[in-house]
Amino acid sequence: MTDPKLYQYEQDLYDKGIHLIAGVDEAGRGPLAGPVVAAAVILKKGATFTYVDDSKKLTEKQRDLALIEIKKQALAIGIGIASVEEIDLINIYRAAREAMLSAIGQLKIKPEFLLIDAMPMEIDIPYLSLIKGDALSVSIAAASIVAKTTRDAYMLEMDKIFPEYGFKQHKGYGTKQHLEAIERYGITPIHRKTYEPIKSMLKKK
Repeated sequence: MTDPKLYQYEQDLYDKGIHLIAGVDEAGRGPLAGPVVAAAVILKKGATFTYVDDSKKLTEKQRDLALIEIKKQALAIGIGIASVEEIDLINIYRAAREAMLSAIGQLKIKPEFLLIDAMPMEIDIPYLSLIKGDALSVSIAAASIVAKTTRDAYMLEMDKIFPEYGFKQHKGYGTKQHLEAIERYGITPIHRKTYEPIKSMLKKK
């Protein structure tokens, strides 16, 4: 079962009469390839879960099961994506924030309050930014799972287009296998040119 402590921030807001709470998180700041994906999730009041937790603590199978739970218990889900081009143009921090704002904007219900994973926002909705929020709030944990599974699904599609890079295994992170593939085959259009070691490799050419 999901840790009861994860429901505390939501319960405190419910007690104040705030019911439409959106958890917001992103996935994919660290990889060398692929977009950064954000999600915003408004859960039904009183929703309880078996698998929902910080997405980094869950296996791929558990995340898939958690996603099924979230889709059943969510009032609204929004997804925002910042492309590799955007990341290279405005930097990953700003791209992640833009993806989060886009995810909030995609919600079909306007939230009364936002619980955001460690990101200050310029937005007309009251919010609380929580460091390691996906380990503190069930709404942020749900958003982290939606963002992670959405991004992973995209990287599996990219694996079909660029099979020699092993995106299916590492999802774009800088593993030994991935770095060796970049050395051997060069970069693809979904690689981040402002990230090391790709940045230095491009300078050598």
